Amino acid sequence: MHGASREALATARTSLDALTDNTSADAAKLGDELAAVTALLHREVSLRRVLTDPAQAGEAKAQLAARLLSGQVGGETADLVSGMVRSRWSQSRDLVDAIEELAATADLTAAQQAGALDDVEDEVFRFGRIVSANTGLRSALTDKSASVSAKSELLRSLLGGKANPVTERLVVRLVAQPRGRSLEAGLESLSKLAAARRDRMVAVVTSAVLLTDQQKQRLGGALAKLYGRQMHLNLEVDPTVLGGIQVQVGDEVINGTIADRLEEATRRMAG
Repeated sequence: MHGASREALATARTSLDALTDNTSADAAKLGDELAAVTALLHREVSLRRVLTDPAQAGEAKAQLAARLLSGQVGGETADLVSGMVRSRWSQSRDLVDAIEELAATADLTAAQQAGALDDVEDEVFRFGRIVSANTGLRSALTDKSASVSAKSELLRSLLGGKANPVTERLVVRLVAQPRGRSLEAGLESLSKLAAARRDRMVAVVTSAVLLTDQQKQRLGGALAKLYGRQMHLNLEVDPTVLGGIQVQVGDEVINGTIADRLEEATRRMAG
């Protein structure tokens, strides 16, 4: 997001944090209700255009949103959305993207309050890797001819009782409402939101063998010092790297594997 939308999203995040800091607020319920609003505005293009029309007064748009949502969602959700439509948005889709982000953040907050954010973060990451490695599963979950209920049931059979309920809700919601994104992109977005929830970055670490707790601690400390932020490590084991590790933080890749050094040596010899 850029310009007005970025500022509006920052304000909305602050409002959600203030709301969920109150222990009486049900973060999981907020997540479900915000997801329902996301689906409504994604479906009703004309409505979201009205709610983001810069020619209309912010208060008038807020009152319209409040009337539409009254009785459909709780007062906290209605107030949050009403506050969002008071802001200016660069394009109407940005409002829907923002509400969707807040829905996921509310669920992640519920996991954090239950002491399960680490589990959810790891489960989302692992599920993304399973999807990437299993073309049949990916096809089943992204098949446009398959019903949402059928895909949701497949996910529940895979995740039910095996993953945290928050993980299951987030993944089912993503598959049910892809909104034009690839499944992999949606899962990566969820991983980043989970990391941001604790104000830390995500490093994908690939090694030939599983790292020990001491190695993970040393690596996490070194990366935190390098990037100036706490780092969460998503670990993968790939015997083909032969030794050493590969670390990816965002778009930056730090290679320290034997396979990489052999490949570099081969290129130099060929040159």
